[in-house]
Amino acid sequence: MKILVIGSGGREHTLVWKLKSSPLVTKIYAAPGNAGIGTLADLVDIKADDIKSLAEFAAKNEIDLTVVGPELPLSMGIVDFFEEQGLRILGPTKKAAEIESSKAFAKEFMRTNHIPTASFKVFQDKAEAIDFAQTVAYPVFIKASGLAAGKGAVRADSAEDALETIEQMMGERIFGEAGSRIVIEDCLTGPEVTVMAFTDGKTIIPMLSAQDHKQIYDGGNGPNTGGMGAYCPTRIVNEEMLDTIVRQILEPAVLGLEKEGRRYKGILYAGLMITPVGPKVIEFNCRFGDPETQVVLPLLESDLADIFIAIVDGNLNIVEPVWKEAAAVCVVMTSEGYPGKTIVNRKITGLQSKQDKNTNIFHAATKTDGNDWLTAGGRVLGITAVNKTISEAARSSYATVKKISFDGAHYRKDIAHQALK
Repeated sequence: MKILVIGSGGREHTLVWKLKSSPLVTKIYAAPGNAGIGTLADLVDIKADDIKSLAEFAAKNEIDLTVVGPELPLSMGIVDFFEEQGLRILGPTKKAAEIESSKAFAKEFMRTNHIPTASFKVFQDKAEAIDFAQTVAYPVFIKASGLAAGKGAVRADSAEDALETIEQMMGERIFGEAGSRIVIEDCLTGPEVTVMAFTDGKTIIPMLSAQDHKQIYDGGNGPNTGGMGAYCPTRIVNEEMLDTIVRQILEPAVLGLEKEGRRYKGILYAGLMITPVGPKVIEFNCRFGDPETQVVLPLLESDLADIFIAIVDGNLNIVEPVWKEAAAVCVVMTSEGYPGKTIVNRKITGLQSKQDKNTNIFHAATKTDGNDWLTAGGRVLGITAVNKTISEAARSSYATVKKISFDGAHYRKDIAHQALK
C-alpha cells in the first residue's frame, strides 16, 4: 500500500520510520516533510494546510491511506474533505477535532460529560477576564482557547502576572485569533503524564504512558515549548491507574463526542495531572503528541499500518497491540533563541554518530545544502534511545547528543530525571 504522511516534524519522521518497517507498505510520501524524513520517504512540496492540493495529490497518486500528523489540517477539516472525495484518511473530523482546537469547547465538554479536570471559567471579553483575575486564588493557568503550537498555556502566580498575560493574549494578540477567547483555570498539582489511545470511535486501546518536558530549562524552569524531550513508560501509570484513565477519561470522551454527532476516529491524546484525588485532564489533543511519539512508537512491537487500517475500517476490536518490555528516552536539541525568535541555517555535524542500533535521530527541522545538514526551525532533532531501563536509555540518548553539534544548540540535561530519582 502507498501512504501519505502529512507534516514536517519529529513526530512525522517517527511515523514514517515506523510505517517503513511494515510489510504492508510499499511506498511512503511526506508532505512537506523535512530533510531527515527525505531519507525514508519521497518529499512532496505541499504545505500541511493546503488541503485541496493534498487531496489532489492523494487521488492522482492512488494513495491508499493518508496519515495526518499536526493539528492544524485536522482543525481545518482535512478528514471531512478527503472523505468527501472518497479518499481514505486517518484522523478525526473537524467537529471532533474541536476537542483540541477549542479549549473552551473542551472544558465545557468535560464538564458536561463529568470528565475530571480543573475548575475553570471561559472569557471572550478582556475586561471581564481582568475583573475575574483580581478575585481568584493563585496560582492559576491562563490558556488561549485556540491552537498555539503548545505555547498557549501560561502559569500566573499573582494578579499582576495574570493581567499581563491577559493583555498579551487578548489585547496584543500574541497568539492571533487563538487568544480571542481564553480559559482561566485552577492550577492542579501532581506529576504530569500523557496517555495516547488508538480509537475507531467504538474501541479504545491505550498506548504506553509517557512524560513530556515542556519548559525550556532544566528543572522545569523557563517558558513552555513544544516539548524538550520525553520518556516512556512512566512508573506513575500502572495497570490500575491506566484502567482508571480509560474508564473515567478516555471512554467518556469518545462516547460523549459520539453522542454529539462528532464520531472520533484516530489518535486521542490525553494530557493528565495525577493529583492526590486521581487523574485529571489538563488538555486533550486530536493527534499524536510531539515529542511523546518519539518514545512511544519505538516501543510498539506491532505493525502500525495494520492498526491504522483497522481504525479507518472501524475494526479496531480485532487488533491487540504488543509492546516491548523496554524503555525509551528522547532528548530534543533546539536552535538558539527557541522558543522565541530562532536563528536557523546553522550547520549540523555528527549526525552519523549514533550510539548504537537502538538509537534513532528523528529530524524535526532540518534541511540540506549540498552535502551539509542545516537547522531549519526551533526544535531541530530528537535523539531517541531504546534500552532495558530508563537510566540505560537516557545514557544512550545523551551519549549521541554529545556527538552532535551546531552553533547555539541547546538541550535539557535532565530528561527523565523524575523517573531516575
